[in-house]
Amino acid sequence: MEDGISPEARDLGRALCVVTGASKGFGRTLAFQLSCLLKPRSVLMLVARSSEQLQQLKKDIVNLHGQSALDVRCVRADLEKKEGVEKTVQAAKETSVSEMEHILLINNAASLGDVSRFALTFTDPLEVNRYLSLNVSGALCLTAGVLQAFPRRLGLRRSVVNISSLCALKPFPSWVLYCSGKAARDMMFRVLAEEEPDVRVLSYAPGPLDTDMQLQARRSSGDLQLRRSFSSMFSEGQLLSCEESGAKLMKLLLDDRFRSGAHLDFYEL
Repeated sequence: MEDGISPEARDLGRALCVVTGASKGFGRTLAFQLSCLLKPRSVLMLVARSSEQLQQLKKDIVNLHGQSALDVRCVRADLEKKEGVEKTVQAAKETSVSEMEHILLINNAASLGDVSRFALTFTDPLEVNRYLSLNVSGALCLTAGVLQAFPRRLGLRRSVVNISSLCALKPFPSWVLYCSGKAARDMMFRVLAEEEPDVRVLSYAPGPLDTDMQLQARRSSGDLQLRRSFSSMFSEGQLLSCEESGAKLMKLLLDDRFRSGAHLDFYEL
């Protein structure tokens, strides 16, 4: 099984687990890994824009665990739009909270944006706002909607994971949209941790993953030095597999010892 999880007798409880951006890349891997850690009768909700890829992922997960172990649901939604956020929250509400021990939201959906250009070329507020709608506004509104739908109660654990990046902390030339979005998301979830002390909040930076997004970065980054650096990492085999990085996130969730609101990087663990 290519899930990267050690077969320890631990789990995340009977949970409603929502994974955004689940159709490919890191999100797809996380969906598989989480499916191995959920108790029977859990609900695994897969959210993405591609219905076909979601259905294939559902089929693969069901084939792995059997038809009755998990309730795997697909939600085709564009989280850049209000309708997509509302559709996802409504789908989550269809779960009976009385049957659940854990609400787990993985905010993975994100886009790289146009990394071929530098900051001074972004003069159209509509273009910038479009990027921020998915990468910041959508994540905040979805998180707020899910936590409102499942308020604090005795015996219910609530966890929110923000898939972050080194770019939340360090500026990368020609990556003004991506860096700004990741930095905003990190602070957004730090505030959430302060406001909602019963919610376990984590920003996890998975490291440089061997995904389509990394391919886009190698091909399109406007900063030549950055492009060369990414190409060198690829050619020297320094990129991480989604399985390897995802396994560290699973361990963090299982151990549950991180400081709520913390930003933790793959290389720090």
